[in-house]
This record gives sequence, C-alpha cells and structure tokens, in this order.
Amino acid sequence: MEQKRLYRASIDKKIFGVCSGIAHYFNIDPTVVRLATVILVFAGGLSLWIYLIAALIMTETTEF
Repeated sequence: MEQKRLYRASIDKKIFGVCSGIAHYFNIDPTVVRLATVILVFAGGLSLWIYLIAALIMTETTEF
C-alpha cells in the first residue's frame, strides 16, 4: 500500500504551494483550500502563521 505524503506543490502553486499540496493530499480542488485559507486569515489571523510555518516545514515536489 502506498503511503501518502504531504508536500508543497511546485506546479500548481500561487504563493508557496501549501494549499495546492494540502488539496492534493485530500483529493479536493485547490480553490476550496485557498478560499478556506483566505477566510480563516481574515476571520482570526492564526491561519496566516500556520500557512507560513507550513511553507517552511513542508518539502517541495514536482510529482503531482
């Protein structure tokens, strides 16, 4: 069984590729993840810090 890994996308990225990588991991549309991230940033601001930390921690891939 293939093990799923969470990566930043280098192909379908807008800023760092975090939302696209999360969307690929959960097999959903990247636009949904991007909209949820924008809503969370304006709602509380905590999501921006989580996004930046994820951009630093997650490795980048071109295999999508």
